[in-house]
Amino acid sequence: MKPFAIASLAALLAAPTVALAADYPAPIKAMQERGIEVLEKVDAPANLTAYTALYQGRPLVLYVTADNKHALIGSLLDEQGTDLTSSVIEEKIARPQGEKMWAEMEKMDWIKDGSDKAKQVAYVFTDPNCPYCKKFWADARPWVDAGEVQLRHFVVGMLSEGSAKKAASILTAKDQTKALNDNESGKKAAKEITVSAVVKKQLDTNMQMMQGLGASGTPAIFYKDETGLLQLQPGAASAEKLVEMFGAKPKK
Repeated sequence: MKPFAIASLAALLAAPTVALAADYPAPIKAMQERGIEVLEKVDAPANLTAYTALYQGRPLVLYVTADNKHALIGSLLDEQGTDLTSSVIEEKIARPQGEKMWAEMEKMDWIKDGSDKAKQVAYVFTDPNCPYCKKFWADARPWVDAGEVQLRHFVVGMLSEGSAKKAASILTAKDQTKALNDNESGKKAAKEITVSAVVKKQLDTNMQMMQGLGASGTPAIFYKDETGLLQLQPGAASAEKLVEMFGAKPKK
């Protein structure tokens, strides 16, 4: 399974560097001046030196020739045609950065839906007026109700002014989980109330996090696959995708 595209990491996370800028070969310095963020130096075959990097949020690997005068960007293939670059991107960029993103989400304010004993967690960016958010909420019930999955919702108000007002109602409710679940299930739609400065700040923070993680619509569902790699499911998941994400559907 391929990791999702990493976006706007520089705004969220401090990426590690293993060498001072003065230590980089001239082609790498030139690319830094063009906006490429170099992360670290890694091993490479054929007398090449490799550097992992990000450009406008996209992961890539830069290969520098032995004379340190030329650099290549793209996929490096071996004699069998195996793409050696994809594994570097996954293990050296996507996986460690994904762990940092997960830790960032854990520290934020979210609304819990499901058991604390659940073995799986998914973070969901939810708009109160989003029909696909409601569909995902309903489709995920078998796993949540069985105690196998805990959903952690970041409420955003992006679809309309009414979305923000409903989000304010949920975020200021005495029982946020009940207010969210009532709205998503259709049992009791959240009321539209005035958005206070405090709530606006939280909504802005949630929206910035969502966009920084590379999501542009709701629901945006972040979860870890069977290898522990962070994945993004944009939009409501199909029945097959839910099984891929959470395992076999629990029996009633």
